[in-house]
Amino acid sequence: MGGFSPGFHGRAHRFEGRLPPGQYPAEDFPVLSAGPTPQVPTETWSFTVTAEDGRSRAWSWAEMMDLPQEEPAVDIHCVTRWSKFDTNWRGVSLDVLLDEVETAADFVVAESYDGYTTNLPLEELTDGKAWLAHTFDGLPLSPEHGGPARLLVPHLYFWKSAKWVKGLRLTPQDEPGFWETAGYHNHGDPWREQRHWDDQ
Repeated sequence: MGGFSPGFHGRAHRFEGRLPPGQYPAEDFPVLSAGPTPQVPTETWSFTVTAEDGRSRAWSWAEMMDLPQEEPAVDIHCVTRWSKFDTNWRGVSLDVLLDEVETAADFVVAESYDGYTTNLPLEELTDGKAWLAHTFDGLPLSPEHGGPARLLVPHLYFWKSAKWVKGLRLTPQDEPGFWETAGYHNHGDPWREQRHWDDQ
């Protein structure tokens, strides 16, 4: 079964209280991308955190996998209105990676191997709220879902969880990314239905 219809109605479902307004529960994991899927071998993959003064810290795949790993089980919500519950991931908390770079910046631009960018306040990525994820449901993250590694920021709409991520650039000023400059909301809180730029 692919998922419930967006028009699904009836008795209270088992996710009552966990479904943001305007969303419907999906059983599949839809694939949505802004362009072609890049193929990034783990042998050449790296992840870099760059501070506002240009100082940076980079990790190879092996170095990233040697860091402390966590297994978040989270609900995810797409701006196209599907929500998927109790998803299981494995990855590195962004707290671990960001701790390696001294910064006074308030914002982050996530940059991907395909040129995609998305912006977030730094505080949305810290205190156990976000991960660099490489495994989904016990298997290596597939390229169509952002593998070998993607951001996982489950409390915001899923376009903020950049696929094929290669680094974070810390900035003192907010810099809207790909979808934000196209009219998507700058913050993207699903519980406030922040889908479009003018939404509150």
